[in-house]
Amino acid sequence: MADKMRITMENLHNYRTLVAKIDALCRKVVTEFDEHLSCRPGCDGCCRHLSLFPVEGVALAMALQELPAVEVVHIRKLASDSTPNGHCPLLQNGLCLLYSARPIICRSHGLPILVIQDGTKRIDHCPENFRGVPTIPEGAVINLELLNTTLATINALFIASSIPTSLPLGRRLTIAEALLLEV
Repeated sequence: MADKMRITMENLHNYRTLVAKIDALCRKVVTEFDEHLSCRPGCDGCCRHLSLFPVEGVALAMALQELPAVEVVHIRKLASDSTPNGHCPLLQNGLCLLYSARPIICRSHGLPILVIQDGTKRIDHCPENFRGVPTIPEGAVINLELLNTTLATINALFIASSIPTSLPLGRRLTIAEALLLEV
């Protein structure tokens, strides 16, 4: 992209607030159900090359810029060499190279989410997690529809207030595209 974005942390305030709320809920679930969770460092079967809203992509790109230059070059090389249907370009030796800045889907993946399919509500989670747990309390379940609606709204506000019109960020970005953004 030719134009360099001029994004500040203030432009990401709403997104960072949502991330903090998701992290708090996820910490609560992990603390309460730790012995029933298989998700650990090295568990990377879910680490796919996903698409992100622009606000998430920009947040990821900004986090990348905070790393030492040699790491930035390495991660951008991984992003350039990645394939859209393969593993996440941030995955190396079973670990995320930008774990602290991972997108919301990565933060909540494997944990219980409320999904609505064909008008039917059900709780979904990684089949490796919650074995032997007869019921998952409502307070430990992420309402996916509400989360996605909130994230879409935050993204729309972000685009309206932060993105130069010359940049084509009205669509979702792959993680690789986000890592190659100049912010």
